[in-house]
Amino acid sequence: MTQPHLLVEEGDVHDIALIPGDPGRVDRIAGHCADSEVVAENREYKLVNATYEGVDLTICSTGIGCPSAAIAVEELSNVGVETFIRVGTTGALQHDIEIGDMIVATGAAKNEGTSKRYEAVEYPAVPEFDVMTALVHGAEANDEDVHVGPIASDDAYYAETDEYVQDWEDAGILSVEMEAATVFTLARRKGLAAGAICTVDGNLVKGTQKGTDTEDEELPEKAKNNVGRAIDISLEAVRALQD
Repeated sequence: MTQPHLLVEEGDVHDIALIPGDPGRVDRIAGHCADSEVVAENREYKLVNATYEGVDLTICSTGIGCPSAAIAVEELSNVGVETFIRVGTTGALQHDIEIGDMIVATGAAKNEGTSKRYEAVEYPAVPEFDVMTALVHGAEANDEDVHVGPIASDDAYYAETDEYVQDWEDAGILSVEMEAATVFTLARRKGLAAGAICTVDGNLVKGTQKGTDTEDEELPEKAKNNVGRAIDISLEAVRALQD
């Protein structure tokens, strides 16, 4: 059965998928791989199959936020994807985290509405251990240092007040983004695996949110350059998970 939003069916995808938010990042990830092929493209969803060091994988954008990410995970899982790795950007919530740093999530606070339609907020949104550790080991294999800890997933990008930021900082939350909590929740409920690595594109505690100094570009140059590093780490994790 063809999925209504991704426009794919069983046999079109591989069992592991990298899921960036930005459709443009799908092409960037594919550029690090061999034998890439566009499978489908509709709305915010662009889906490409590729091969990295002999491992077949699928790359699919999810758009912005948990509702569209949930559609991607639901439909990809319907046609055979078993492991999801979010490769995204995130805003830091601790003073010592710099633009361009990497964060591997150990869990995601459900400050969004989508996961709450599936289960109570008290149930944890956490990555699968093997995926999380593969991302950490992938960083080590690429001589990268990463921050490893809890993040927050939030629905309202422009409603992240000083009070929210202070509360998150005090709680030891490393950063905030917009998709991981639902990705983790759906994967767990379906008996699948998920993890997330994000590049820091601003620091909300320091007042350097994305867009403050980038003129006509979405990301500051340092974060844009380091998206490539996150891609390398995630691809190394894919290879390790298939060994």
